[in-house]
Order: sequence, then C-alpha cells, then structure tokens
Amino acid sequence: MASIVYDKSKVFALRIVKLYRHLNSQYNETVISKQLLRCGTSIGANITEAEYAISKREFVMKMYIALKECGETIYWLDLLFDSEYITEKQYRSIKSDCEELMRLLSSITKTARERLNKTKYEGF
Repeated sequence: MASIVYDKSKVFALRIVKLYRHLNSQYNETVISKQLLRCGTSIGANITEAEYAISKREFVMKMYIALKECGETIYWLDLLFDSEYITEKQYRSIKSDCEELMRLLSSITKTARERLNKTKYEGF
C-alpha cells in the first residue's frame, strides 16, 4: 500500500512512539503518554484497515475513525503542552503534523461519503 495519507500517518506514528519514550524516560510520565501512544498510532492502523475494507461503507467508517483518533491525539498533545511536559516548539511541530493528517482524512471521508451517497441515490 502506498498512499500519501498512509505514509504520513506512519511517519507521524513513529514521532508519537519517540515522544512516548521521551516522556517515559525523562519524566516517568505514563498516563497521558500511553493515551497519546494509543490514539496517535491507531490513526495509521485504521487507515490500513480502510485500505482492505470489504465495502465502501466500511472504508468510510475506518477513515472516519482515523480522523476521530487525530482529534483525540490533539487533545492529549494540548494536555502535554499545557502541563509543561513538552516545549512549545515540540508541540507546534507534532500538532502541525497531526492537523495535516486531519485535513487529509477530512477530505478523504467527505469525498468517500459523497460518492457513497451518490451511488445510493442512483438506484442502489
């Protein structure tokens, strides 16, 4: 599988893993960082599942779940920044990557939903 959103989600997941390791080793922070690890890495996992979906409806659902995970990831990043576990530079950089993924996923889900609805109204 080679797509822009997949590639970007994988690079993002690797950044999340590195941030998780840093937070654990530097601050012994395990609660927030574990939540961040789960949602930040599940973005790419859901994109991968979408690529192998058995229906268009399942594709849309999995991509939408990936989009929701981006939203949750931003929440945990905000919390880490506000609680001073990460610097503003770190925060802006990784949040920017997450927002880029959100824009891509938002566009994909919107287009896929429109196509799904168009097919439904054309006699399906």
